[in-house]
Amino acid sequence: MSDILITDDERDIRELIGDILKDEGYQVRLASNSDECMGAINATPPALMILDIWLKDSRMDGIDILKTVKRDNPDIPVVIISGHGNIEIAVAAIKQGAYDFIEKPFNIDQLMVVIRRAMETSRLRRENSELRRRDVATADMIGSSSAFKTLKSQLDKVTSSNGRVMLTGPSGAGKEVAARYIHANSSRANAPFVSVSSASIEPERMEEVLFGRESPERGVEPGLLEEAHGGVIFFDEVADMPMGTQSKILRVLLDQQFQRVGGSQTVRVDLRVVSATTRDLEAEIAAGLFRQELYHRLNVVPVRVPGLEERREDIPDLARHFIGILNATQGLPLRALSDEAEALLQTMHLPGNVRQLKNLMERVLILGESTEAISPRELEGAEPAEGDDGRVVLSGLLATLPLREARELFEREYLLTQINRFGGNISRTATFVGMERSALHRKLKSLGVVTSNKAGARIAHVDAQAAE
Repeated sequence: MSDILITDDERDIRELIGDILKDEGYQVRLASNSDECMGAINATPPALMILDIWLKDSRMDGIDILKTVKRDNPDIPVVIISGHGNIEIAVAAIKQGAYDFIEKPFNIDQLMVVIRRAMETSRLRRENSELRRRDVATADMIGSSSAFKTLKSQLDKVTSSNGRVMLTGPSGAGKEVAARYIHANSSRANAPFVSVSSASIEPERMEEVLFGRESPERGVEPGLLEEAHGGVIFFDEVADMPMGTQSKILRVLLDQQFQRVGGSQTVRVDLRVVSATTRDLEAEIAAGLFRQELYHRLNVVPVRVPGLEERREDIPDLARHFIGILNATQGLPLRALSDEAEALLQTMHLPGNVRQLKNLMERVLILGESTEAISPRELEGAEPAEGDDGRVVLSGLLATLPLREARELFEREYLLTQINRFGGNISRTATFVGMERSALHRKLKSLGVVTSNKAGARIAHVDAQAAE
């Protein structure tokens, strides 16, 4: 998309401008009426349009074409030219989104200055879109656990469709990464991915942010829905969307069109919608806080994103992945994980899930004074407390129990932690703790520890009755 489309009903004018631009090294296409113009745009959107307002014997005049282009291809700069120019026409064109207005007969030098600036604007917009696509490409899915494989299998099934997807799961589990994975592997990968943080936008500004606005003072200001045209819009924490906005979004889903705040023109959009929430939307519906019809429209394909508690096997790979990203993007040290640190990470309580793990790695790399492998001591607050002489300080509960009960409690918690660390794999757990598999089974039974399936992963827990 690097050419210029010139539309003018006067042959001499369009050919003159075309010859000048060719001499300047630009690629040029010519159109004499609205049908030729729209056909050229639909075949291949140009980098820039030079458009006459008055088109003799055409179904559409220049302003009509401008409105259509700004609706369907908002990134194309449009320079309006006219031999009947006046201030009212110029203002009308700028309000509809024209880049600039030049009156005939025009000065060639003035025209070239405007064209060069408009082409630079077009280049910057293309680069911005390319950067968005690269950002999506770096949103890699990392893991090998059973729960992760189940998630990835579900995501792979929805990438080829255009169906709406509802991602659920705990905070920080990676729902936006999953949404970006859907986009990057779909037929819309070269179109925008626009994320809407419903929780961070002030309710009174939500509609303006989503739908854009029109005003005499500032003209047309596209919203996020227009920015996402042709691609994917991701509604993060959709439960935080105001009720009034929910009704309008429902209408957009039904009609694929809307009006900007303060405007009267209809804007058509082609969007795929992916939503995410940490809440129980059915409970929100029962409480009157979320519209049931919108829920059914968004929840066409439900996909659950598991937290780290269900995929502890993936933690070392994720940690190394974040270390690599932080090295590439921030220049932080590219450090390895020691075996002890890796084991400790898999046993840590990480309620913030993947997001918390990334923040932890960033903190360790920033504060660390060594380039050697990360040690357990650097994972502040993750280790058992130690006395000055290196002894492990017992928790208050263990310190008050008789030896037999304390030993049983320690063994139960220790084995629970190791089994969950290895995703319920008894063979790997037995090898790590140094026990025969059959002996480990007997020990688990005596301690009341059982394993059960949850979202594709085996999770160990205590059978209260067996433990008594």
